[in-house]
Amino acid sequence: MATTDKTAFLIMDVQPDIVKRLADPETYLKKITAAADEARRRQLPIVHVVVGFRPGLPEISTENKSFGAMKNGGSDLINPEPSLTPEDGEVVVTKRRVSAFTGSDLEVVLRGLGARHIVLAGIATSGVVLSTLREAADKDYRITVLSDLCADMDDEVHKVLLEKVFPRQADVVTTREWLDGTEAAEADE
Repeated sequence: MATTDKTAFLIMDVQPDIVKRLADPETYLKKITAAADEARRRQLPIVHVVVGFRPGLPEISTENKSFGAMKNGGSDLINPEPSLTPEDGEVVVTKRRVSAFTGSDLEVVLRGLGARHIVLAGIATSGVVLSTLREAADKDYRITVLSDLCADMDDEVHKVLLEKVFPRQADVVTTREWLDGTEAAEADE
């Protein structure tokens, strides 16, 4: 979608400690970097969402099954993947939980951008993508999920989410289909 469509491209949890868990990190990084470069060329706002914590990890309870193990030796703040370094004007949102909205200022940033349509890409499909999609749907955002830019350590869960769960609340398309759609929208303007 063109910038007049108030679209924001969210690159979520693409961080070194997470990317290295993928079966083929190099291919994933090439694809998401190419998509980010094309979004920039089309002047679409990009929001980089990272998971991070303060020194000492005060936001994490040992009762939290997902993050509790980090309490003993985890990092304080995880930065974006170096190959996706945010450019001038691109916002980095730090979240404290699985959803990009929870414990972050993402909603304020999206309001500031005037974005009502969000395009989601990230790791893991069953983590940040699922949680963010569900919360965004409850907040009445229009949502597009880039199927080839979502990755998960469990191929079966990844497939079920993309083919059966996500289409109930979002358009699930490839990056090429999304970019072709933005080209068509730009041509109509």
